[in-house]
Amino acid sequence: MLTVNNLETYINQFHILQGVSFDVKQGAITVLFGRNGVGKTTTLRSIMGYNEKTSGSITFNNEELIGLPTHIIAQKGIGYVPEDQAIFSSLTVEETFLLAQTNNKKYGAEKAEWMFELFPDLNRLRQKKTSLLSGGQKQMLAISRAYINSNDLLLIDEPSKGLSPIMVEKLMEALLLIKEKTTILLVEQNFFMASHIGDYFHIMDDGKIVHGGRMEDLRENPDITKKYLGIS
Repeated sequence: MLTVNNLETYINQFHILQGVSFDVKQGAITVLFGRNGVGKTTTLRSIMGYNEKTSGSITFNNEELIGLPTHIIAQKGIGYVPEDQAIFSSLTVEETFLLAQTNNKKYGAEKAEWMFELFPDLNRLRQKKTSLLSGGQKQMLAISRAYINSNDLLLIDEPSKGLSPIMVEKLMEALLLIKEKTTILLVEQNFFMASHIGDYFHIMDDGKIVHGGRMEDLRENPDITKKYLGIS
C-alpha cells in the first residue's frame, strides 16, 4: 500500500532522514520504533508533504507523493494524527466529527456513529467543547477525526503518550478494531502496547531503518530491543 524508498529529508541544514526505506502492508498495523530524535516524526511528516527538502520516493497505492502539496496527499486517503493532536478547541466533539466528513457525507456520518460506539466517552460528551476533554479523550477524538475522513491509511504519532494505563488499554482495543477497516502506520514508544497490537515493525536509528520484519520476531529478539530501544 505504502512504499518509502531511499527517503532523504533536510530540516534547515540538518540531514534528518538518510535513505529511509520500508513498506506498509494493507490491512495491518506497522510500527515505527526508535529512540527520541532518530527521525520517526520527520518520516510521518515527510510522507504528508510537510517537509519541502525531501527526495527519494514515496508511493501510495502506486502513486508518487513526493512533490505533492499536503492537501492533495490528504485527499488521496492518508490521515495524519500528530503527537499534539491539533484539535480545534473552540469546536464541540460533534462539530469536529462533522468537519471531518468532507468526502462522502452519508458514509462519513456512518463512520462517525461507529466511532461514537467505539469511544463511549466521546458519545457522552458530544456537545462539549474539545478544550474540556481529558488527554485520553482528545486522543480518541484525533484518531476518530482522521478515520472519519474516508482515509485508507492512518499515520498516528505517539498516541499513548501521557495516557493512564487504563486509557492505553482502551486505545489498544480501539486500534485493533480500526485495523479491521483501515491500515495504520504507528509511531509509538510504549513497547508493550505496540508489540501487542502491531503486525510488522521497522526500527529507526540515526535517520535510517536498521531492522524490520514481523512483530513476533522482534518480541523474541531481546538483543535488538536492548540495543536500539533500551529495553532489556
